[in-house]
Order: sequence, then C-alpha cells, then structure tokens
Amino acid sequence: MVCLGDMSLGGNIIPTTNLAETLQVAFNSGAKRILIPTSSVGDIPTIPGELFAKFQTSFYSDPVDAAFKALEVE
Repeated sequence: MVCLGDMSLGGNIIPTTNLAETLQVAFNSGAKRILIPTSSVGDIPTIPGELFAKFQTSFYSDPVDAAFKALEVE
C-alpha cells in the first residue's frame, strides 16, 4: 500500500505532484492499494486508465482519515 501526499506545517494536505509518474513507480514496486489526497483528484485525468485500474484506490481528506483507511478501520 502507498499513501501519497504531503502535509504542511499548518496541517493542510498538499496535492501530489506528477501523480501519473508516482503511480507508475508504485506499480513497478508492487503496490496494490493507493491512498490519494482529495486535493489531487483534479489530476486523475492525467493518469492512463489501464494504470489507474491496477490499484484499489481510496481518497482521503486529512491525516486521520488516511490512517483509518490505511488500517481499514471505520
């Protein structure tokens, strides 16, 4: 599993840069699940469909949400 994104000192989630390239690296490394920050949703059209379909994808809005989704806890 890979959790993408960064957090600023103020606690804001920063969008992932080069999302398509990052997903390709994750796939090449054997990742099956991807957590993507909701701030990166606008970059989804830049990802080839066949690459995006290879992952179980979830979106998160804050670090707590990411932790719960990573642990598969509701």
